Amino acid sequence: MDKLLTALAKGQNHFINMIRMAIFIVMVWIGGLKAYQYEADGIVPFVANSPFMSFFYANANKTIINKEGIPVKAYTLHKNPEGKMNEKNIAWHKLNHTYVFSLGLGSIIVLIGFLTLLGIWFPKIGLWGGLLTFGMSIVTLSFLITTPEAYVPNLGGDIPTPHYGFPFLSGAGRLVLKDIIMLSAGLIIASDAAKKIQSS
Repeated sequence: MDKLLTALAKGQNHFINMIRMAIFIVMVWIGGLKAYQYEADGIVPFVANSPFMSFFYANANKTIINKEGIPVKAYTLHKNPEGKMNEKNIAWHKLNHTYVFSLGLGSIIVLIGFLTLLGIWFPKIGLWGGLLTFGMSIVTLSFLITTPEAYVPNLGGDIPTPHYGFPFLSGAGRLVLKDIIMLSAGLIIASDAAKKIQSS
């Protein structure tokens, strides 16, 4: 047991670099996917409801009447499930600037990933990678407050729906909640970079 504890204690610097590499993989992979239609469509509910991002969309605050005669946000009638192509919906998203915004966002996310990875060799660059990872995570976690789709909806059925709304996270909400880990990781690598800068 003592050998294990010693190895873990001595390996801290390597483990922090593993965090950098993990953030790099996540950022580059997910950021890169933002160039594709299905991923751009998937983030629409988050962006359209965000006070920090909705202004990037042309129709974020536009409401229309659905089949039940209820006013709803326009994007809710133009969703493309992953793996399904709908020409009419895609045309709507092009006018909404969905794909242009997603490409720009993806480029920023990929850049953060590279800044984070470069922190292994260049602490000043890595400091920015850590701080930007932290900041991006705060924005992402805000979706838990602003996005209705982050929670299980009450869609009814043969029997009453027992679990819906807060705190019952949907698949999208569970994905967002994981950014608490990214937030913490960003602070760890920023702190490590700051120590290296001060000691140089």
